[in-house]
Amino acid sequence: MSVPIDDRGLLLGDGLFETLLVVGGAPVWWAEHMARLRRGCGTLGLPEPTEDAALAAAAAAMAGATHARAALRLTWTAGSGGRGLDRPSMLGPRLLSSLAPAPRSTSPLRLAIAQVRRNGGSPASRHKTLAYLDNVLARREAQVAGADEAVMLNTDGEVACAAAANIFWMDDGDLFTPALECGVLDGLARAAVMDRAAALGVTVREVRAGPEALAHADAVFLTNSLVGLRPAATLEGRGLANPPLLDALAADLP
Repeated sequence: MSVPIDDRGLLLGDGLFETLLVVGGAPVWWAEHMARLRRGCGTLGLPEPTEDAALAAAAAAMAGATHARAALRLTWTAGSGGRGLDRPSMLGPRLLSSLAPAPRSTSPLRLAIAQVRRNGGSPASRHKTLAYLDNVLARREAQVAGADEAVMLNTDGEVACAAAANIFWMDDGDLFTPALECGVLDGLARAAVMDRAAALGVTVREVRAGPEALAHADAVFLTNSLVGLRPAATLEGRGLANPPLLDALAADLP
């Protein structure tokens, strides 16, 4: 697999991606991932990949793989052409696929609040675009501070997400997560946890809240398609609980 030097995804981050968990050779939440990719195409003004092309790309990446759990990445770029920012009049998008092992993470998760902010006013903050440099910098900042993952605030100082996950917290028995309007990806595991919470009779409040909300939280956990639900052991060095509710919320996740 190769990418031409004039590919707009490479040069400008002009494109989208989806990362799917593969268990036993089968992608999880295929239809939901493809629906989100199509929504992203609508926002970015890109043609949508056909279902047949996406299935063929996925099959090519998974051929011969023996991983019990794997991460399948589908990357959809705007293709080649155009000078500077301007796209060519006729787009020829490019579909790339890759597979990597994705063993389940079981170690305690240490979180740190990053100084790198998420631009909640940008349409890109609500989609999995190829422009992920802020997330890369936030993760690096957290790791330099001795943590595993970064908590990102938006440009209004509100809690938005982790560098590569949605975030939830518990406070006095109540469950909270940032509203999508904070510049949050509409995560599939996020939605699954909210559905599971509703089935358990637990209300999840989608809120706009500053970092002080996390400072008072009893428990914090992250969600994404690969890790499912992962509790945090510490936030900014402060110990956090791992209440039984978290196991119940994670029960239906792959």
